[in-house]
Amino acid sequence: MTTEKLGKILSSVAKRMRADFEQSQNFNHNGEAGTSREVLIQQFLSGYLPAHVEAVHNVEVIAANGDVSPQSDIVLIDRGTPPFTTLQGFRIVPNECVYGVVEVKTKLDGVQLLDACGKISRMRRMPKTAYRPISGIIPRVTRAYGETHNFFPTSGMVVAFDSLKLETIGTHLVNWCRARNPIEWPDSVWVAGKGHLQWGNPRTGSLFRSPEAGASLFQIDVDPEQDILLALALHLNVHFSDAWMNPLDLIPYSGNATLGRISNHWEF
Repeated sequence: MTTEKLGKILSSVAKRMRADFEQSQNFNHNGEAGTSREVLIQQFLSGYLPAHVEAVHNVEVIAANGDVSPQSDIVLIDRGTPPFTTLQGFRIVPNECVYGVVEVKTKLDGVQLLDACGKISRMRRMPKTAYRPISGIIPRVTRAYGETHNFFPTSGMVVAFDSLKLETIGTHLVNWCRARNPIEWPDSVWVAGKGHLQWGNPRTGSLFRSPEAGASLFQIDVDPEQDILLALALHLNVHFSDAWMNPLDLIPYSGNATLGRISNHWEF
């Protein structure tokens, strides 16, 4: 499939998503409308993420040290994630199994952008330590956010159906990031019908997979025929085609729980 053919397919997908979004505006309950919009993005992500990555919502992420994530709209996890619970569609996910988080907004403004940035920063700072080492294999690492990680760091992006002027959103984002290290910055911001914000090299104009010190924030205006979906699909591929995790170790999550007592033994 050529990029041109993929672009045509995603152009029709964008039109259908826009129609579904406009239909959701007729919902009387804000919670129902918000959930429907999250589902629209979740369905799109599910169609263009690599097979080993799953997009889920209604999730609480926990870490072995007791940290609990803020409520996130969509969480991207490894398909091998153990189902701690699926009660009424709600899931608890170990942070080691998380590859990314997506914040979905109806109309993005400065307040909502900063809220999304704060959630992404909080998620990325949660520790990922409960892995079992694999003997005899050269340890794998990922280079991102100006650091080398012995795990796959949590990606974070914002997707909105509408927003203030993209230039205004970019100014809000730069002001928030100036006081923080790249490890806290979102990877990108996407607004249907307008375009997206992404980090890149200020000298060459090439775009980065993730932000790093010295990066510039680029505003990429949308091609009216394509909307943002082709660029977003390619961005997802760059971010998650190489997503990986070592085997999960659940023992640290058991804490001080009593697993039983030895009552007998046999010697040979």
